[in-house]
Amino acid sequence: MRVQCRNVYQFAELSDTAKEKAREWFRRDYPDDDWWDCVYEDATTIAELMGIDLKTRVAKLMGGGTRMEPQIYFSGFASQGDGACFVGSYRYAKGSVKAVKQHAPLDTELHRIVEGLYECQRRAFYGITAYSTHRGHYNHSGCMDIDCDCEHEFDAHEVRQLLRHFADWIYGQLEQQYWWLVADEQVDESIVINEYEFLEDGSRA
Repeated sequence: MRVQCRNVYQFAELSDTAKEKAREWFRRDYPDDDWWDCVYEDATTIAELMGIDLKTRVAKLMGGGTRMEPQIYFSGFASQGDGACFVGSYRYAKGSVKAVKQHAPLDTELHRIVEGLYECQRRAFYGITAYSTHRGHYNHSGCMDIDCDCEHEFDAHEVRQLLRHFADWIYGQLEQQYWWLVADEQVDESIVINEYEFLEDGSRA
């Protein structure tokens, strides 16, 4: 038997090259599977304000339990065809424009979407309903089949496009959240907080 002694280092003690190797190791299983929870929660709140009722599904937890989460589907974030879509229904919600602007006062894209839906509803005497389902193997907004109905004349194409734009907005929020989480600053902070140790070249000790 022989005993080997090796020096181990805290992240801050590594060279720049070794730090990048340590980051690559950390990102292999990061972020966690529930990193999108805050985006889903906000999207659900905004959807309700707009008059969109997102259907839910049973999601399995790492500990073996389950929970309900909205039927939002996405893939990303660097391939053609990436995007997000949702399953649910839409109908007029009184005060939707004011409510969305109060919830997200600086988000002009959300303002455009909710104002567009309101105008469609106003022209159709607030009687439009729509139902969105997911088709195909991809998850972008073009994979949403949206059936619209109203006893008055209305522009179904515009309603479908606005609902798809909301799915695109959700995807934008997911993308923004993901790249923020995997940025060097957040990765470095997580490594330091967890007190991981490394070899001189940045390999996990």
